[in-house]
Amino acid sequence: MWAPLLALAALAPAVGLGLGAPGAWVRDLAQPATTAAPGSTLGPRSSPALQPAKANGTLKQHTWIRVTRKKKVILKKRKKLTSPSSPVTAKPLVTTSPAGTLNLLEKQEPGCPPLGLESLRVSDSQLEASSSQSFGLGPHRGRLNIQSGLEDGDLYDGAWCAEQQDTEPWLQMDARKPTRFSGIVTQGRNSVWRYDWVTSYKVQFSNDSQTWWGSRNRSSGMDAVFPANSDPETPVLNLLPEPQVARFIRLLPQTWLEGGSPCLRAEILGCPVSDPNDLFPEAHALGSSDPLDFRHHNYKAMRKLMKQVNEQCPNITRIYSIGKSYQGLKLYVMEMSDHPGEHELGEPEVRYVAGMHGNEALGRELVLLLMQFLCREYLRGDPRVTRLLSEMRIHLLPSMNPDGYEIAYRRGSELVGWAEGRWTHQSIDLNHNFADLNTPLWDAEDDGLVPHTVPNHHLPLPTYYTLPNATVAPETWAVINWMKRIPFVLSANLHGGELVVSYPYDMTRTPWAARELTPTPDDAVFRWLSTVYAGTNRVMQDTDRRPCHSQDFSLHGNIINGADWHTVPGSMNDFSYLHTNCFEVTVELSCDKFPHESELPQEWENNKDALLMYLEQVRMSIAGVVRDKDTEEGIADAVIAVDGINHDVTTAWGGDYWRLLTPGDYMVTASAEGYHSVTRSCRVTFEEGPSPCNFLLTKTPKQRLRELLAAGAKVPPDLRRRLERLRAQKD
Repeated sequence: MWAPLLALAALAPAVGLGLGAPGAWVRDLAQPATTAAPGSTLGPRSSPALQPAKANGTLKQHTWIRVTRKKKVILKKRKKLTSPSSPVTAKPLVTTSPAGTLNLLEKQEPGCPPLGLESLRVSDSQLEASSSQSFGLGPHRGRLNIQSGLEDGDLYDGAWCAEQQDTEPWLQMDARKPTRFSGIVTQGRNSVWRYDWVTSYKVQFSNDSQTWWGSRNRSSGMDAVFPANSDPETPVLNLLPEPQVARFIRLLPQTWLEGGSPCLRAEILGCPVSDPNDLFPEAHALGSSDPLDFRHHNYKAMRKLMKQVNEQCPNITRIYSIGKSYQGLKLYVMEMSDHPGEHELGEPEVRYVAGMHGNEALGRELVLLLMQFLCREYLRGDPRVTRLLSEMRIHLLPSMNPDGYEIAYRRGSELVGWAEGRWTHQSIDLNHNFADLNTPLWDAEDDGLVPHTVPNHHLPLPTYYTLPNATVAPETWAVINWMKRIPFVLSANLHGGELVVSYPYDMTRTPWAARELTPTPDDAVFRWLSTVYAGTNRVMQDTDRRPCHSQDFSLHGNIINGADWHTVPGSMNDFSYLHTNCFEVTVELSCDKFPHESELPQEWENNKDALLMYLEQVRMSIAGVVRDKDTEEGIADAVIAVDGINHDVTTAWGGDYWRLLTPGDYMVTASAEGYHSVTRSCRVTFEEGPSPCNFLLTKTPKQRLRELLAAGAKVPPDLRRRLERLRAQKD
């Protein structure tokens, strides 16, 4: 998902996790608590920071020593080897006392998953604070990775911020049942105009919100002070010295950026525990009844999983690569059909593309889950899946930007932040990297050249885009060539970071306009497609859910014209529409770009029906074959034009075509070079299945003459007389 504030992450200085800014320890009266070492992450399942590295049978351990010299924080890294041992789930953690002496803590158990501040599983009513500067900076805004609106002081600011005069600020969460708290992840305030972050904090717990106890350092017994952030965007993980079981947890900022305010965004790590007194209602368990592989898959694991699906369902699957990333990782596609590997006449081609932004990981996993589900249900004889695979050819690209994903995966679900891994290895945003075909089309329309001189479809690539020095990512070229090889009809581009479906155009027609309603000639179709997905997605249909960031898309049915949201020149959606026959929308799947592994089963249930229902919309169309009346052979590249819609489609190499339309009656014209055009009435109904609309075209006399002369044959008398009459009429 694009956000106006993404540049903030790029401007922030790169810093190691767990380090406070100078002055972070001004109020530190006790030994600092355990913090993740620089470069450590909270991984998709459990924190890689808690995993020991093993090489040649020896565990390699790094000891991090914090030394303070005149307000400068220095880290020294010292390797030491320990004797071989059996694998463990946590590594010893090291802290330093204020005097700089080392304290080796005992092994910690694996950390708990996030409770869901970022994913909105924690509701606004569960969050309280000692004070707030405004409603837009209230406790409900203290969620990890929440993004602010464009204006400070509105209802959608980018953190919780306490009042300046609040001498003992705190942010509190009610877990609503006994919970084993194990860690905290924090960020500063997301803002274009201000820099605010907390540099250290304490943690307290309570069972009744009245009596509180603090997290204490094991060696000193004093309240632990946790080092927090050094910039607004980099997430910092702190593990508690000892997990605490309580209902309430409270973060108490101790120091913050000089001249700033105590502002933070947070995620709490915790595991629910059994309630012996059964005083609290049982929370709804996240899960799915489908026996699928619910975990995050890096490149190697993704390839392995796709191979397993292919081996399990060899008759309906085929794996192929459309190219390579800048770092040489292949862009694998899973094809699923009753006849994989061939385009069947009259059978539409559909696709899902995920991972365009590498850190938006949910789409990748949903595509991998979908291929598993289709394989399993086909083997079980599910009639809905069987019909899908017999009526269409499905192409699933789980990772368009594998280089970016590997970066995000190594950081982990809670520590990747809002932007790390978004771009390719070349720092290219793939959703701005396709050729801008909107501008030449609109210029030609303004000059009255469309459609007679300039076509309203299949616009060619601009010359500048094909130059050797053009900044076009190899991933982008791979997808463009893929589009040219296969006559796709329908597609969805899976993103993350919001809950909305956006549809073309993505680019505003007015130059330099940040946002402007810019519909396509097929606006009715795109609104239908978007509504189908949004109306079937469980979370989007939850009337009680709060907005993810700064816009409430539920007010408009959870769909929006892309350009009316924010302009995106060079988007894949616009390119697909203007360069091919394919209608494509963008689905923003979740507020959380990289949800924790424990949330994947529920996310699958939220999207499963929507993923299937969207593919089935390819049936809402007219479809047929354009043939030569004499030979009955299909005519490739024939143009299908619908009266009243200034956008045409073309036939595939066998003469077959699919034209998505909303229900109604249409006058449709088929034309091809060297043939007389034919117009007929075609009807699209609400009944399932495309409406047949076939055409037989007759060659023009001129075309017949060309073919005869090319074959060295004599011109038939009737054709010669007809040509003579035509010449006489011209004279």
